[in-house]
Amino acid sequence: MNRFFGFVGKESLHIIRDLRTMMILFGIPVVQILLFGYVLTNEIKDADIAILDHSRDVVTSEITAKLLSSGYFRLAADISSTDEVEPLLRSGRVRQVIIFEPMFAARMVREGSAAVQIVADGSDANAANMVVSYATAVIGDYVSGMQEMRPGVAPVRAETRMLFNEELKSAFTFVPGTMALILMILSAMMTSVSIAREKEKGTMEVLLVSPLRPVQIVLGKVLPYVVLAFLNAVIIIVLGVLVFDMPVMGSTALLMGVTLLYISLSLSMGIMISTMARTQQTAIFISMFMLLLPVMLLSGFIFPISSMPLILQWMSKLIPATYFIVIIQNLMLKGAGIGFVWVEMVVLAGMMLLFIVVSVLKFKPRLE
Repeated sequence: MNRFFGFVGKESLHIIRDLRTMMILFGIPVVQILLFGYVLTNEIKDADIAILDHSRDVVTSEITAKLLSSGYFRLAADISSTDEVEPLLRSGRVRQVIIFEPMFAARMVREGSAAVQIVADGSDANAANMVVSYATAVIGDYVSGMQEMRPGVAPVRAETRMLFNEELKSAFTFVPGTMALILMILSAMMTSVSIAREKEKGTMEVLLVSPLRPVQIVLGKVLPYVVLAFLNAVIIIVLGVLVFDMPVMGSTALLMGVTLLYISLSLSMGIMISTMARTQQTAIFISMFMLLLPVMLLSGFIFPISSMPLILQWMSKLIPATYFIVIIQNLMLKGAGIGFVWVEMVVLAGMMLLFIVVSVLKFKPRLE
């Protein structure tokens, strides 16, 4: 037994001294519980909305004040015409628009009810359902309070309209997110593992002394994944259109161009990861930690970014998939042109250049 306990002690010391193992044992569970605890929420906070008040009487002012003081909503725009509603939602500046009909308070007295229309951006079905439900609940709470103080007060009819996804099909949300996830995994993870495999087997040195230049070796490694990833993107879009009736309202050429940009960015990230990893196992670990969990949890793929704590919202801006999903939703569902997505495209191009520069700097001493 003394030998056995001595052996257990030796193995324990090996584990404790191995920083990577300790990170896996304690770091990942801590990060996951914090991420899931803050991200997995059905609450919304400070969602940007716009108000179109045709009446501007005491009742509409009180309802507006109650909406904004609830902590769920934040006034991003106070508009004066219905012509501004669709462009505002298309731009992504607001999640929903609250529209009060003319002579709101007078209609409550004269006709026995008044209507408020809630127009939401349905391109993200989960977020649209949440903001509409919260707005309806706040307005209903206001009316209930009035009826308790003054019995006989007329009800308020909340009429809901979803733009860009009137049926609130969840596939319209998950197709862009799934596309971002699959392309990232296929391009970045597989590329990093492929190059790490060459280094692990010792064949990278053989390739480097071959007549091929280093740039040609890297391009030869990544080009097959460019083709495969692009074919996967086309398959996902075709399935989305044929199986789930997902529209492609915008330019198909622009959609393909953005997809190619995102694939190139993912490949550059994979090459950067391969410079950090000496083995396939390390490449897979870094890819899972840097790509899979962040894309699933922080990109807006499943959970609305606006509902996350501020620090996680900042972290989401570092994830390429966040911008790609916004672009895909704008092009496919909203029919937006390059004028609405050029900022996200510039960010993706900037990230790609950054990853390429880092990869070159880290590869250079190996190649010399």
